[in-house]
Amino acid sequence: MRIKGTWAFVLMIGLSCDKEDAKNTEPQGFEAMPVAKPLTPSVIDEASGIADSKANPGYLWVQQDSGNPNDIALLSQDGILLKKINIKSVINRDWEDMTTAMGPVAGAQYIYLADIGDNAMTASQYFIYRFTEPVSAIDTVLNCDKITFQYPDGSHDAEAILVENISKDIYVITKQDSPSRIYKIPYPQNIGAINTATLVGTLSFTGVTGAALSGDGKEILVRTYNSVYYWNRTSSQSVEQALAGSPVTLDTQFEPQGEAICFKNDNSGFFTLSERPAIIAAVNLNFYKRK
Repeated sequence: MRIKGTWAFVLMIGLSCDKEDAKNTEPQGFEAMPVAKPLTPSVIDEASGIADSKANPGYLWVQQDSGNPNDIALLSQDGILLKKINIKSVINRDWEDMTTAMGPVAGAQYIYLADIGDNAMTASQYFIYRFTEPVSAIDTVLNCDKITFQYPDGSHDAEAILVENISKDIYVITKQDSPSRIYKIPYPQNIGAINTATLVGTLSFTGVTGAALSGDGKEILVRTYNSVYYWNRTSSQSVEQALAGSPVTLDTQFEPQGEAICFKNDNSGFFTLSERPAIIAAVNLNFYKRK
């Protein structure tokens, strides 16, 4: 989400206050003070999604939202840019989240890139791009599945997705709805037709800007501009059943326009990253260690 100007930035923060009527403040074993690595300004200023790379250990994938090129950045866990990789024949209409997960080919790891932002809520279709995770030697991703979907009840602005590793179902969590809604696009997603997402639940708050599912599928994080929420998930629960429970509110540091979040692959903690508004000199790649 791109918001320009000091007043717009202040207004955005004020309007993004979470509805925390069902929050639980029980600690969940993460450090409250992150390991912070500053990013060089202008390298990645509009991060809207992040994912820990499995093909390139020690690096993170980062995407930027509307107005930026159709590429993804490979960023070291120390906050240093290695390179950017182009996604051929894809448009960055409003990329808002990303994740790594399993896909159609058994044993292959995929990146899911979510073009789901719609600030004005006027779009009729939305897109999730799915492609095999590239290694750092690749400069361009040539082959990419385009999963087109629509909502059953009109347009929605969304900035968060989850992909369940076993079922390969895709979940989209809306931002502007109050409360935020959870939609599901079950596997196998049809890449030759328009998929219709199904409403499967709501959260107890609004303003969702990012989400993450741990590699083992047992933990879920959902973030807003002001808060990070945490759920444990049992082996018998679907993602929507887990999200129906009351979340724990984690103790995290404020970010100017925090949108990106992901678990580290070894489950030793989670990363967050913010967009950099013009009035902020620099932002940090934050890592919250598990205690």
